[in-house]
Amino acid sequence: MTERQFYDWQTAGGGGDVIRLVEVMEHHEIPWCMIGGLAVNHWADEPMATADVDLVIATECLDDAVHALEKVGFKSKSYPWSINLRGNSKVTVQISTGAEYEGFPSRAVPADVHGILMRVASLQDTLNGKIQEWRDPERRASKRLKDLVDILRLLEIHPDLKDHIPEDVRVKIQ
Repeated sequence: MTERQFYDWQTAGGGGDVIRLVEVMEHHEIPWCMIGGLAVNHWADEPMATADVDLVIATECLDDAVHALEKVGFKSKSYPWSINLRGNSKVTVQISTGAEYEGFPSRAVPADVHGILMRVASLQDTLNGKIQEWRDPERRASKRLKDLVDILRLLEIHPDLKDHIPEDVRVKIQ
């Protein structure tokens, strides 16, 4: 079984939705990148299946991107902190709209994640994003715990990142 087949099996065809999303972003030349679990999967040694697809889109292109995604069948719902999309699978797409992610697309790198070519946040941005998510007191405890695990996954493969870990996180992971 290929990585893509495994991902499709885990997400009831999510690879198709992710590919469609990537194709729309690239076709319209919209600056964007994956963050969250998919970005961690790129930077860590062993990927973990996730049905959450988190991404950032350049603020000035956000409306055009959502419109283009709706034209290819995604359904959107807006919140103060994000725009959520659903396609044909179990994958849920969340476009984060927080100002803290604004520069991520400009530093994105090409990656093959689960057998799908995409852009992911740089290693430092991926770490910073996970730290920000972990610090969010509004997140469910299970999500915050997964954020800590993702930080540890990054540190195991990239020990040089330890110098970039703030004290509150360092205390929690020791």
